[in-house]
Amino acid sequence: MRNVVVTGCPRADLAEVDALAVFGTSTVHEAIGRTGYLGPGLRPVHLGARIGGTAVTVLCWPGDNLMVHAAIEQCRPGDILVVTTTSPAADGAFGELLGTSAAYRGVRGLVTTTGVRDVAELHAMAFPVFSAAVSAQGTVKATAGSVNVPISIGGQRICPGDAVVADDDGVVVVPRAGVRSALAAARDRTERENAARTAFSGGELGLDRYQLREQLARLGVEYVDYDSYQD
Repeated sequence: MRNVVVTGCPRADLAEVDALAVFGTSTVHEAIGRTGYLGPGLRPVHLGARIGGTAVTVLCWPGDNLMVHAAIEQCRPGDILVVTTTSPAADGAFGELLGTSAAYRGVRGLVTTTGVRDVAELHAMAFPVFSAAVSAQGTVKATAGSVNVPISIGGQRICPGDAVVADDDGVVVVPRAGVRSALAAARDRTERENAARTAFSGGELGLDRYQLREQLARLGVEYVDYDSYQD
């Protein structure tokens, strides 16, 4: 593996990313063809945060956060650190001090397959974290990795500058070149959901709105009364 820090990476348009984040991860994920979701293993350390930003990717060695320090130098306002390791590791590779440094540079949050620590302090400073674990076990700074190279989380490829949307439902990544079309698709889906919400609040059933009675019939589902079923 070539150990590099790639500088000057292009990023998705931040205004478009901000607009996309308003729709939330579930809507964005569905709107772009049910892709980009990084999986249920990444959960918010604190509920209630909804963020969008551009990815600064970090590939670390297990139990080592050297490259996170290197990555922070490359961050700009509106970025989100996206960190993974060359093999699974749950050590607390990020805490209050790194959060303070990242926040100074305008970083909006952290997405990591590793662990984090100093959870109370990160919450107090309103620094959103989406991680695979919480761990008091710290890390060393001894092994080279890479910054701003393509990485993979949950079977999804993440490149520097891609759009990242994260909230209580998890994390979704949208390729930099696809942000504008994702935004249009999310708007369309939200309009359909708003119409469905209005219909449901008026008593319409999903069975009728989505023509699911026909689907049940095609699948051979029968409606029988209780007494007949007991026989």
